[in-house]
Amino acid sequence: MPMASATRDYRELRLEHMSRSFGSVNALRDVTLDVRRGEFIALLGPSGCGKSTALNCLAGLLTLTGGSIWLDETRIDRLKPEERGFGMVFQNYALFPHMSARKNVAFGLTMQGRDRAESERKVDEALAIVRLGEQAEKLPGQLSGGQQQRVAIARAIVIEPPLVLMDEPLSNLDAKLRLEMRAEIRRIHEVIGSTTIYVTHDQEEALSLADRIVVMRDGEVRQVGTPEQLYASPAHADVADFMGYRNIVRTRAQGNGNSFRVLIGGASIGGTPIGAGAEGPAVAAIRPDDLVPAADGPIAVTVESAQYHGSEFYCSGRAADGTDLYFQSEPRVAKGDSVRLSVDPGRVLVYPDADQ
Repeated sequence: MPMASATRDYRELRLEHMSRSFGSVNALRDVTLDVRRGEFIALLGPSGCGKSTALNCLAGLLTLTGGSIWLDETRIDRLKPEERGFGMVFQNYALFPHMSARKNVAFGLTMQGRDRAESERKVDEALAIVRLGEQAEKLPGQLSGGQQQRVAIARAIVIEPPLVLMDEPLSNLDAKLRLEMRAEIRRIHEVIGSTTIYVTHDQEEALSLADRIVVMRDGEVRQVGTPEQLYASPAHADVADFMGYRNIVRTRAQGNGNSFRVLIGGASIGGTPIGAGAEGPAVAAIRPDDLVPAADGPIAVTVESAQYHGSEFYCSGRAADGTDLYFQSEPRVAKGDSVRLSVDPGRVLVYPDADQ
């Protein structure tokens, strides 16, 4: 597509010690990040962690109270939103209901005073990229939720922005449409060549879309890494919790170096220290899919619930010491069953308790 090569030329976006306060509340604290041109970055975290604030500061909708934002050697945090030339896709689409899809997409070009013939060509390109050419004359109310989202994306990319900013764009769609639009958003990102900064609270969404994930908590960056790094090696217990390590157990660690044991559900099991490994109070993190039934498993639980998910059961169980554990089972299990569980020591991540 012609639009892919037309993206504004730059090498890097830099956030340098970016901060934003609302009175005494620090919504962003010293956020520093380098983003290469063409990267897909997901800002991931729970509600109130600062991810949408960071996106609004990038867009120019909020001013910084500290730090700076740069595109190569150009400082942009002092520029007005329209001077930054970024594309923005909102959670609620923000389409004009009285305008056709084509006119919605053309709006940014019209405001820039672009030549009519050039605008029509670029709108056709954008509609083709999002696969909406045949729906161009329909009003938003005549389109499905997924189609409205495509119009919003086309409107964002038609101005050939250096950055496309997306604020939880799939949260209003049903589960099937969310899966379809995930693939579409990644495809569109690769076609147009712009950098994408994508806000989400959904770790599966971040894992499937992003080149790198930025996990945030309380306005701070907790970890930056590839999906593989975040999935396998979360640096902190709170990051592990957010990345799907649903079993977060306060315990005590015994051993040293790479040879650690922790008490889980009354059983002593091997673990892998993350960070400064030391004996004493610890937090163990285990994914439910790593905790599996085994005849000789060291952890004994009574099944509290078992939900069938097609190929396996998603279960919760309670150990004799009262610890609740989440696990998965291919064999059928039911409430009240006694099950023994096993886990690879390499998948039991052990953090200092102070890190939680």
